[in-house]
Amino acid sequence: MAIYQINKGINRSIEFKGLKAQYIGYLGGGLVTLLVLFAILYITGVPVYLCILVLAAAGGGLFYQVFQLSNRYGEHGLMKKTAKRYIPGYLKFSSRKLFLHLKR
Repeated sequence: MAIYQINKGINRSIEFKGLKAQYIGYLGGGLVTLLVLFAILYITGVPVYLCILVLAAAGGGLFYQVFQLSNRYGEHGLMKKTAKRYIPGYLKFSSRKLFLHLKR
């Protein structure tokens, strides 16, 4: 039986099999969504083999996308990218020079 180390220290984010921080939650939420989708497809009468094929493709895409986001943006990068969209255009600055000269 394999034992996985999840938390590697104090004040460090959770990492599991290469997924960092919030991406573990994204993957878990996606898997729950796929489970609900399977239940809906099965109840509506779609053949089981077709359900499995659709969910296998969607699950593979989900894993690929989440791991790609985790590798591309890292621990906090995706949150920073989404937060940057909500900054009004007239408050965007390309440098910190303006704020550094305010102390004088």
